[in-house]
Amino acid sequence: MIKLVLTGVWVCAITLASVYFSVYLATAPAPAATDSKQSALELVKGETITVPIIGNGAITGYFLGRVSFLMNKEMLKGVTLPLAEMTTDELFSLLVGNKMVDIAHIKSFDPKAFRDEIKKGMNERLGGEYVADVMLEQLDYLSKEDVKESSAGAPKKVGTPVKIVETAPAGEAPTPAAH
Repeated sequence: MIKLVLTGVWVCAITLASVYFSVYLATAPAPAATDSKQSALELVKGETITVPIIGNGAITGYFLGRVSFLMNKEMLKGVTLPLAEMTTDELFSLLVGNKMVDIAHIKSFDPKAFRDEIKKGMNERLGGEYVADVMLEQLDYLSKEDVKESSAGAPKKVGTPVKIVETAPAGEAPTPAAH
């Protein structure tokens, strides 16, 4: 009889312990969101910009672009400068004076090198490791002739922009357009 009572007490103790730990683990607080790298970053949306391309002393076309940045939240707390305007200015500086995007040889365009150059320029300008990642949302080219035809009200169909980088689904890197 004592064996039966001890076995019953043992089963009750094991059952109570398993219920207690199940409830304890189910109601345990989730890990702090600041632990993850992603939560330490803030998305800074870039403005759509139009950059003139100058060749042989004249404007040959225009780049239409939009670039966004993942920036360090902690470092951004002390920044009082207008980030959208600074990013636009830095993009102008990089694209106007730099031949990183050669429309004649579009297949040789390297989006990763382009992103790295923008990241490096922005971090140098801000004086620290503010930019963690650069996202190319749009980078198109319109020739001067296409712009003239559309602004003159010509009935001709306006040429389509040349896609330099196509936006990829979330989690994938954008790839250069094949032309």
